[in-house]
Amino acid sequence: MNSSKVSYWVELAEYDLKTAEAMLNTQRYLYVGFMCHQAIEKLLKAKYIKETQKTPPFTHNLSLLGTQANIYDKMATDQKDLLDNLGPLNIEARYPTDKEKLLKSLTPEKCKNLISETRGLAEWIKKQLYKLQRDTQKL
Repeated sequence: MNSSKVSYWVELAEYDLKTAEAMLNTQRYLYVGFMCHQAIEKLLKAKYIKETQKTPPFTHNLSLLGTQANIYDKMATDQKDLLDNLGPLNIEARYPTDKEKLLKSLTPEKCKNLISETRGLAEWIKKQLYKLQRDTQKL
């Protein structure tokens, strides 16, 4: 049963990454960051389920999710930095308190880099997720 829940979160994460690319192509930069955040959040929730066999916590805090999913300490510094950079993009996209300032900071180049970095982290999380599955099957 948990494998179907893990698959659910992984599939949604992949959808969100494609949505981030669509937002970049249509110059909807505010939502590029939001969708990148959502993709990583969903993968961390998949990892949480795999690790704990429990429903993931209702939080958008990526560092907290990573810690609770037993993956944060395995991350490189640049991966942790990406989590920190994505965090505010989730909040600001939903509740833009300073929308103009945020929009000015989200240039096409920055958004391309954000998607690229998010894709890299997403692939790494999936490798960790399925490594755990392979290791469990060996036992």
